Amino acid sequence: MLMSYIWVLMIAVSMLFAAINGNLAGLSAAVMDGAAGAVELCVSIAGAICFWSAIMELMRRSGLMQALSRLLNPLLRRIYPVAFRDPQCAADISANFSANLLGLGNAATPAGIRAAARLQKLSGSSSASNELCRLVIMNTASLQLLPTTVAAVRGALGSGSAFDILPCVLLSSLASVSVGLLTAKLLERRR
Repeated sequence: MLMSYIWVLMIAVSMLFAAINGNLAGLSAAVMDGAAGAVELCVSIAGAICFWSAIMELMRRSGLMQALSRLLNPLLRRIYPVAFRDPQCAADISANFSANLLGLGNAATPAGIRAAARLQKLSGSSSASNELCRLVIMNTASLQLLPTTVAAVRGALGSGSAFDILPCVLLSSLASVSVGLLTAKLLERRR
């Protein structure tokens, strides 16, 4: 709700200053150019997202996703001990983490939502459990080996080497996940 007010305020201030400066035509042209650019970007990104989602589905059907999940299970079992008592919740968390690892946040969302709902049921409480908070942290920070969505945006905007950001993305996502999980652990102990 607050963001709606902020956007309306920004638009109103822009229109006010454009009117004061006698540049309403320039504002109108900029609005139309921005809208056209946004549609263009969305269409070009949609192709890349469809491609990587198809790769994710092929991985799932071929068993590669399950193999990646089994490889990650020892680590995830330590982060989510209660969730891994429920096989479906464990599968959803593994699928979510695997998709995020491949930079497919949009493909990771359904598994993350299912895992969050199951974690809420497992906790039996109306408030978020520690494991649910860790799931949110892991999804928000999103450790990524392949930043496919960011690379798609870079490619759509004309980058010659869309994946040259790999080292920076890996380092920053590793740091954000580590800080998030450490902070969660510290806050758990404060309770």
